[in-house]
Amino acid sequence: MPITTIRTELRGDGVTLVADRWEPASARKGIVLLLHGGGQTRHSWQRTGIRLADNGWCALAIDARGHGDSEWAEDGDYGSNAHARDLAAVAAGLDEPPVLVGASMGGMASLLAQGDHGIGRALVLVDITPRAEPGGLAKITSFMESGLAGFDTLEDALDAVVAYNPHRRRPPRVEGLRKNLRLRDGRWYWHWDPRMITYRENTDDHAEVREARARAAARAVRVPTLLIRGAQSDVVSADGARDLLELIPSARHIDVGGAGHMVSGDDNDLLSGGLLDFLDSDVAYTHEVTTTDYDSPHHD
Repeated sequence: MPITTIRTELRGDGVTLVADRWEPASARKGIVLLLHGGGQTRHSWQRTGIRLADNGWCALAIDARGHGDSEWAEDGDYGSNAHARDLAAVAAGLDEPPVLVGASMGGMASLLAQGDHGIGRALVLVDITPRAEPGGLAKITSFMESGLAGFDTLEDALDAVVAYNPHRRRPPRVEGLRKNLRLRDGRWYWHWDPRMITYRENTDDHAEVREARARAAARAVRVPTLLIRGAQSDVVSADGARDLLELIPSARHIDVGGAGHMVSGDDNDLLSGGLLDFLDSDVAYTHEVTTTDYDSPHHD
């Protein structure tokens, strides 16, 4: 029986978030929240979500505030703290603690949400750590800024994506990009709120504050944790990965060969495989769950 994609709405912190949900046909092993990177949408997780459901997990891929079909923030707050509050609100509406799987921006939100609120039963960070490389972050910002004026055609948008990541194993297709763009006044625009780039917490002036905040959150994590890093990443270096493992000594780390920062797009199959191995070995329920399983901050 094929896995069906179910569009659903979730309550964030003052915003309505749209998500795709995939339910397993077999007994459920747990709930996994899939959080995308800045400028992306929930659709970047589609293949992973379906594969998770095929292996017994309920998966929810969520459009972050200001992205995709989710509401834009009236006050323009697109800092990591706001995204973390959204995750805490979503988790509060679930019937069990979820596994948090976040890429880049979504990973930072997951780290803060777990460190501050302890909302998840496990944490997976996809190519993001408190110590991020400034050059890689600047490249992402430059790419996002370059599209603010829109594109004449979908093919122009595709050319921009290929130029940003020319070594991607599976180059994107126009049909896939269409989900991330909206036609307005004869031009194609990325489907996210441009105020995200200029929000004060996201500027270079706040880089040290963001890192200190993330490091404090990492030290508070007490659940099974996995870092999935693109081996060719220009955002998370080998030193950055080692730094995270010092902050969360129990964490595991795998590199995805041939993948860069956008691991979920560069090699989704390897990412999903490593994620499933971790979930089944370290996270899946092996006993009947009771309320007391979550009374302790060390519910791993």
